[in-house]
Amino acid sequence: MTTTTYSHWRDVPESAWHWPSFSPAEIACRGTGKLLINERALDRLQALRDRLAKPLIVRSAYRSPEHNRAVGGAPASKHMAGTAFDIAMANHDPVAFEAAAREVGFLGFGYYPRSGFMHVDLGPARSWGEPFPARPVPFAPETPPVREVLAESRTLKGGGAAGVATLGAASVEVVQEALVETQASILPLVPHLDTLRWVFIAVALAGIAVTIHARIDDWKRGRR
Repeated sequence: MTTTTYSHWRDVPESAWHWPSFSPAEIACRGTGKLLINERALDRLQALRDRLAKPLIVRSAYRSPEHNRAVGGAPASKHMAGTAFDIAMANHDPVAFEAAAREVGFLGFGYYPRSGFMHVDLGPARSWGEPFPARPVPFAPETPPVREVLAESRTLKGGGAAGVATLGAASVEVVQEALVETQASILPLVPHLDTLRWVFIAVALAGIAVTIHARIDDWKRGRR
């Protein structure tokens, strides 16, 4: 087990820090600024962060012996060895968090629901404290992707109407030209086609207006 101690977290060289989701300040002693880097423990912490794909809010990591005494920590607290972390549950479901922590190799678990955090350490295997109450809805509903929001938006509906109408107007014009050139016997129908083309153009303009209005309205509602 590789460990390195620094008198202050600011003394840690950049080349010695290998855990991208955390900073030396987060892991250092809250009372003294001292830092003990336990590479095995930090590897497990980074693996847990990667598995959960959510930030881990570290309430307490390494504690110097004097700070551990000051906060009333256990005399042989794993925090003093740099192998324990207190993690806030504000953005985690405790059940899923504990399962993931066990999978990456944490063995010791302390439950502090009233304070809103869970203690994890490298062992020995044990647990203590009150279990966290079950959450009926562990997480808030996922925000739909932007493309799904836009699909429900009047922006696309207006744009679709404008597009269809534009194509319709163009098609009428093509048919009209064909009739003039090849079907002299039905020339009386040509004025009606001309009227139909203007109807399509009017629908297209209305669709464009709806699109512009809907974009502004959706933006105001924070839907984009």
